[in-house]
Amino acid sequence: MTTETLLDENPCQPAIAAICGLDWPGLSEADMFGAAWGYYFFSIQFRENLELALSLFPEDKNLQRLHLEECDTANLSPYPGIAVAGERLNHDEFMRRALHLTPVDPDTHTQYMAAGERYLEEVRRIDPLVRALSMSSYEDGGLSAVFTAILRAPVFANETLAAFRFFLAEHVRFDSDPDEGHGNLSRHLPPDENVALLWTAFRQLFLDFVPHFATASAEVLVDAV
Repeated sequence: MTTETLLDENPCQPAIAAICGLDWPGLSEADMFGAAWGYYFFSIQFRENLELALSLFPEDKNLQRLHLEECDTANLSPYPGIAVAGERLNHDEFMRRALHLTPVDPDTHTQYMAAGERYLEEVRRIDPLVRALSMSSYEDGGLSAVFTAILRAPVFANETLAAFRFFLAEHVRFDSDPDEGHGNLSRHLPPDENVALLWTAFRQLFLDFVPHFATASAEVLVDAV
């Protein structure tokens, strides 16, 4: 089964397509840095959703394996300035350390943290089962499509952004094999239409952290008039 087929069967596909359709190639370095910060907060809720799924289905061997490969794992180690060889860490911790390779001014940091906390509060209010079912929408083609779209952004000589690109490319690799990849470990928990709420919040997260997206969308609307 191809990634395209998996996405076609995913009720979250319109929301996924909306994220992929953002103007990733038009980002500046500052825009891309904002996107990395926004993704960091998504990575927190991703881990929390996986932990929820495992708590709801504790005997699920596939979820147990997925948890081993996404949490407290060395599959992103080593990486200069972030993790030494063999170091085990959660993937959101990798992102947190990556962000701190490039300090931001206090006002920007306060803004980022407030936007991220608003996002986390929103997703944490969603039903735990819906959040658990989100794992297949993420791992079975959804995030690979989004990561591939983000990788269309320009490459910048920035330590944080280099680490972010490494993170994205590695996750595309983790999920790419339809039989042995992470998608196969979550496919037995198909998402329902309620999972689209999480994807809509994910898109809004990028809009909040990357002002260019709102500007680009407004320009498209003006051109269409």
